[in-house]
Amino acid sequence: MSVQRNWGQLAGVVFSTRMLIALLMGFASGLPLLLTLTLLQAWMKSAGVDLTTIGLFALVGLPYTVKFLWAPFLDRFTPLAMGRRRAWLLLTQLALIAAIALMAFASPQDSPFALASAALLVTFFSATQDIVIDAYRREALLDEELGLGAGLYVPGYRAAMLLVGGGGLVLADQIGFSGVYLVMAALMGIGVVTTLLAPEPRVAVPPRTLRDAVIDPFAEYFKREHALLILLFIVLYKLGDQMASHMTIPFYLEMGYSNTEIGAVVKTFGVVPTLFGGVIGGILMLRIGIYSGLWAFGILQGISTAGFMILLYTGHDLAWLAAVIGFENLSAGMGTAAFIAFMGSLTNKRFTATQYALLTSLMGVPRVFAAAPTGYLALTAGWEVFFLACALIAIPGLVLLVKFRGWLNRE
Repeated sequence: MSVQRNWGQLAGVVFSTRMLIALLMGFASGLPLLLTLTLLQAWMKSAGVDLTTIGLFALVGLPYTVKFLWAPFLDRFTPLAMGRRRAWLLLTQLALIAAIALMAFASPQDSPFALASAALLVTFFSATQDIVIDAYRREALLDEELGLGAGLYVPGYRAAMLLVGGGGLVLADQIGFSGVYLVMAALMGIGVVTTLLAPEPRVAVPPRTLRDAVIDPFAEYFKREHALLILLFIVLYKLGDQMASHMTIPFYLEMGYSNTEIGAVVKTFGVVPTLFGGVIGGILMLRIGIYSGLWAFGILQGISTAGFMILLYTGHDLAWLAAVIGFENLSAGMGTAAFIAFMGSLTNKRFTATQYALLTSLMGVPRVFAAAPTGYLALTAGWEVFFLACALIAIPGLVLLVKFRGWLNRE
């Protein structure tokens, strides 16, 4: 299928209802995340909870890493007569609103177990919502539109995180943390309204038994050519980018930048290029396709990672810091859009939820395991060699990409 379109057709796709739905679903997906991370940590710290307990609360995030375990249920069953995806979305979002409200009525000091239980419910329903939203986006969009859908999903997701992580902390000084959680529960209503107004995607007949929903996604995937190489590519494609990102804050501090400067340039200014990167990457993939997008954005990711070495020679210079961060975040946003679109293109629409959940869980492996030795590598090899190595790690993934050219260009 050709992905070439004129600019009028591109505008029609970009401003279509289905792309607005992708954006709003991204917002609904991103809103719960920091409610059990940054905002909860700030609430507990301000309440005088000890650091050990705050650290243990990280375990409530476990559902995000094992969400593939219950994804087959979401493929197999249709709980309401409004369609499989919309039914699960509505139930999950209503449960999320209730769970977030439960957190508002718990106390970090007086009822830490109740707070932890409510937070665990939030992460469980949030992970479940992510499964269904990923499946919905894959099934509602044409294959050549997956890149743009991912590119608009990411800004919605990031905007919600900014609202919770930044706006939530500011609002907490005015109405308290309990009040903030009630406000965030109400804002989840945006997701509910989106679900009620969104059309149910038309897909192939879903699995007829739970056994089919559990076994068939694996069996179907591993019958494909290059099945194992595709999994290896998923691990490698953003490996260098993730390794470098894990050590950037210590690097900035060692270069003499203050916490205020890092916060202003990296955490505030740097968000804008990330948002634009996803949208630009998505639009470009409508013209050039997923395969060419993965190549182009993968190369840009490698170059932008190597760009950190510039700061070793410029010294303390906020303009150069902003330029390096802006380029890195722009390319990362473009690469993420292509990567999400690639994983969407891999899924069979009979069991999208299960296969997508498996692939996104695998996507998180480098973030956990490859990040572990980065401090040692930077310390022993030096920053210049470290960032150069992170840039060159992009090459094996791009070499593997050549193997997929035929079927990706046919999508």
